[in-house]
Amino acid sequence: MLGFGAVLVADYYALLFLTGRCTLRDALTTTGRLHAPIWAGLVGLVASGALLHPDLGSVLTRVKLGLVLALTLNGLQAGVLNRRMRDKTGTPLTGRLLARGAGTALVSQVCWWGAVLIGFRNSQR
Repeated sequence: MLGFGAVLVADYYALLFLTGRCTLRDALTTTGRLHAPIWAGLVGLVASGALLHPDLGSVLTRVKLGLVLALTLNGLQAGVLNRRMRDKTGTPLTGRLLARGAGTALVSQVCWWGAVLIGFRNSQR
């Protein structure tokens, strides 16, 4: 849950920036600091999933694996996006960068929530 909680905090700071309640620099600095716990949470998600001997024949398990893969790729590009946005501080962000940031947050939320919910459901069986 460490990674998921850190993702929620990062998205909260993005909302603070979008509503004018913090600066872009503050939002990017905070989200940049959260990359380590997010990655640690993702590693924990993968490790715990592997240790539980998942049923690879289950459709839900395969969906979860796909979500975790998408989450990993999204996280890699999120780090690049953070650096690119940080380089733009002091100038207005382009619509393209804002859209990419929103898309990154959306993919992240869908993947984290999906993986957590599938993991919870599979643990009930």
